[in-house]
Amino acid sequence: MRKIKAAILGPGNIGTDLMLKIIKKAENIEVVLLAGIVDGGRGLELARKMGIATSIDGVESILADDSIEIVFEATGAKAHLANAPRYRRSGKIAIDLTPAAVGTYLVPAVNLDGNLEGDNFNMVTCGGQATIPMVMAVNRVTPVEYAEIVATISSQSAGPGTRANIDEFTQTTAKAVVAVGGAKKGRAIILLNPVEPPIMMRNTVYCRVQHPEKLEEIRESVARMADHVRSYVPGYRVRLAPIADGDKITLMVEVEGEGAYLPKYSGNLDIITAAALATGEKVAERLLAKCS
Repeated sequence: MRKIKAAILGPGNIGTDLMLKIIKKAENIEVVLLAGIVDGGRGLELARKMGIATSIDGVESILADDSIEIVFEATGAKAHLANAPRYRRSGKIAIDLTPAAVGTYLVPAVNLDGNLEGDNFNMVTCGGQATIPMVMAVNRVTPVEYAEIVATISSQSAGPGTRANIDEFTQTTAKAVVAVGGAKKGRAIILLNPVEPPIMMRNTVYCRVQHPEKLEEIRESVARMADHVRSYVPGYRVRLAPIADGDKITLMVEVEGEGAYLPKYSGNLDIITAAALATGEKVAERLLAKCS
């Protein structure tokens, strides 16, 4: 059975975790290259042991291979802003795990099925993947006038890339809370918690709504949405079901990682790689259907 060939740019924790997810779970994608710009490191070493080609020529090695149809960008926002037009010119489809905000904001549980024709799929941020489904779950019951999300992650799961992109994280997530979650206004905050032992990723969602009296419907909608997210992120769960205080709805979700490569407390990394894989599988399915 033919699979779509894919490359991953960025051999850090996110890129390596994604590589292993594709190898283990993907039905429509074959990862054929893991590329970076610095030799050494656990990711490149692991790829070589698993028989996957590696390169330290970065994006150039990907653009030089015409067989690669999908590129997963696991670098940083500035890098993807530079690389995105080059992928487009070379006819490759980009799935962007950085907060560069190029292309359509995509959250698989919310808007994947209606947005499969593009060439640059923007995975928002880890906080966005965790909270935007909940904003949408509330919004489909009663209009959300304002939504604020607070993503709290272990400082140990925040690598150099996360720390360097905190401004982009807050800006991109806030915009996607509106564009995908449906809120009229949005705000995003990220907190790095140094506590030991490390905490799981925890996300608080505050929504100011028009009809807080529909609390039971909101709870039902949130539970359905959580089940949908859990279909591709098994460690996703609602820790505080929606409660009402005046016109404000508050709920909390937690994300536990699979623990196959990264620690279980790294749910922030797990959810974005899981979302990228879910998106990649659908995009590859579309490409395969065109060829049949």
